[in-house]
Amino acid sequence: MHPPTVEDVARAAGVSRQTVSNVLNAPQRVRPETRARVETAIEQLGYRPNRVAQSLRAATSRMIGYRIEPMHPHALGSIHDRFLHALAEAGRAADRHLLLFTADDPQDEVANVQALHRAGAIDGVVLYGIQSGDPRPPGLRQLRIPFAAFGRAGADAEHPWVDIDNAAGTAAAVEHLVTGGHRRIAFVGYPQGAAVGDRRADGWRTALDQHGLLDGSHHLDLRGEDSLATGSRLAEVLLDHPTPPTAVVAATDTLAAGVLRTVRQRHARLAVVGFDDTPTAGALDLSSVRQPIEAVGHAMIRALLGPVPGETPGEPTGQLLAPELIVRASSAPH
Repeated sequence: MHPPTVEDVARAAGVSRQTVSNVLNAPQRVRPETRARVETAIEQLGYRPNRVAQSLRAATSRMIGYRIEPMHPHALGSIHDRFLHALAEAGRAADRHLLLFTADDPQDEVANVQALHRAGAIDGVVLYGIQSGDPRPPGLRQLRIPFAAFGRAGADAEHPWVDIDNAAGTAAAVEHLVTGGHRRIAFVGYPQGAAVGDRRADGWRTALDQHGLLDGSHHLDLRGEDSLATGSRLAEVLLDHPTPPTAVVAATDTLAAGVLRTVRQRHARLAVVGFDDTPTAGALDLSSVRQPIEAVGHAMIRALLGPVPGETPGEPTGQLLAPELIVRASSAPH
C-alpha cells in the first residue's frame, strides 16, 4: 500500500494541493477552520511530509537563528531563559525551530548571522536586548537578512520589534504604593544609559510627578550594577538617609532581593517592589512586575514571519505589550 500523498490529503480535506502545502509550510496564510480540516486529514491518513525535499524546493531551512548569552553571574533569575522557551514554543507552532549560536559581541553576532544565512542554515534571526546605537539592526538591514527584535532603541525603529512597556510597569508599582499611603518612594536601578533601565526609571519618575511627589524623591534615585550586593548596599544608603523613603521600586528582582535582605537584617519597615517576577520573587514573597513573556514569544514569531490571515500588511512595525503588577507581602499594607 502506498504511503499517503499531498494529493490524498487535499482530496480528503476538500481543498487544493496548494492549500495543503500552505498548511505545512506557511500555516499563518490559511484560515483557522481550513487549517484544522487539513490537519485532521493529515492525522487520519497518517501523512508524513518529506521535510528535506520541502526545504530544497522552497529554498528555506525553516530555522530561526538566536544568539544565546551567558547568565549574568550576579543575577538571581533570568528573564532570558523564559523568553528562549517561549520563543521555541511559538516557533514550533509555526513549524519553525531555533538554531542557537554564540557570539563575542554585537558585531560578531552580525557576522555569525551572515555566515549562517549564506549557508542556508537559517531563514532569519531574532535579536535580544536592543540598545541605543545598536549596530545589529542596521547591519542586518544592509545584508538584507530578515530579523525581528525583542526591545527597541527608539519608537521610530524601521525594523519589526516587540517590547514590554517598561515605563508602564514601574508606573503601576508607584500607583500601587501611593494607594497604600506611601509618599517618599525611592528607585534603585541600572546605571544610566541602559535602554530598559532608563525606561523603568522614567516610569517611576513620571508617576511620582503626576502625584506631585517628585520634588521630595528626586534625590532618592540610586543606581548600580544588577546584583544582590548592590541592592543591599543601596538599601543601606536609603535607610541611613536623614528622611528615608517608606517604599522602593527596583529595576530588577535581583536588586529588590538585595534591598529586602538589608531591610530584614535591620528590622526596618520599607515596602519593596521588583521587576520581572522571576522565581526569586515568588520565593521571597516579593511584589514584582511580570512581563508577558509567552505573549512576547508569539509576537516575535509573527513579527518575523509576517501578518496572519485577517491582518493588513504594512501595519506599524512595533508592538508594545503591557506588563502586570503582582502584589505580594513585600509591599502589602501593614
